[in-house]
Amino acid sequence: MTGGGFVEVVRSGVLSTVQDLGRPGHAHLGVPRSGALDLPAHLLANRLVGNPPGAATIETTVTGVSVRVGRAGTVAVTGAWAPVTVDGRPASWSAPVSVPAGACVEVATARRGLRSYLAVAGGIVVPPVLGSRSTDLLSGLGPAPLAVGDRLPLGEVPGPPAPVDVAPTGTLAEEVTLRVLLGPRADWFTDDAVRILGTASYHVSTLSNRIGVRLDGPALPRRISGELRSEGVVLGAVQVPAAGSPVIFLADHPTVGGYPVIGVLHPDDLPQVAQAAPGQPVRFRVVAPRRRG
Repeated sequence: MTGGGFVEVVRSGVLSTVQDLGRPGHAHLGVPRSGALDLPAHLLANRLVGNPPGAATIETTVTGVSVRVGRAGTVAVTGAWAPVTVDGRPASWSAPVSVPAGACVEVATARRGLRSYLAVAGGIVVPPVLGSRSTDLLSGLGPAPLAVGDRLPLGEVPGPPAPVDVAPTGTLAEEVTLRVLLGPRADWFTDDAVRILGTASYHVSTLSNRIGVRLDGPALPRRISGELRSEGVVLGAVQVPAAGSPVIFLADHPTVGGYPVIGVLHPDDLPQVAQAAPGQPVRFRVVAPRRRG
């Protein structure tokens, strides 16, 4: 099979975007990394259809997506568990699925988790911006969120799909537990704040997005009440705004922030945050002792 194929958006869902491995290395220009929020799910979807890791996929949010495939090939859906159909007939999830030219691939509303990943053999080859095809909701770089009627070009098919029927995936927990390393501004918070962070139960706010996950729950009292000069922040930073409830920065986060960061998540726990739906309970586990200067 050759290039020249496309997928056409039939139903865009609440938020579907093109994502790849992101555009790291531009934070000094104020450009976030962006890229797939659930990186293991993105990588698995590409592996199942025979794409390289950096090929662009479609990341859906909650309500899925429906696309018409312009050429025969292979598709795979991973991440949040959602029913998958091809021309109305049930198809496998987390598996390579052969589809004929003109077939309609439907990813329905997620029943567990938040974000699903649809990979098509050859990958989505919209024009790259700063080396990435990812949609960045904060800066506006990359393609716009998908809309009905959009036609996304496909690249050359690099090889055969994975020789598996179904690929094993991790379990999406009902309560998310996140490891957090204290710092760089843990000293701006009281000892009681650190205790609360490590013992309290929070819930994912409906105001969460690809920029950050806002949490509803106990406030974290500060030891220092003054203003903090804006400083660099990283993926997984747990920032605490004036109201006191934490915000976890995701891939489209700002590169600088003016609220203190009490800690940073273990990178292996970021996929759990990507799949945490509004209302889902979240707990933190502090994995390093607090240091005093």
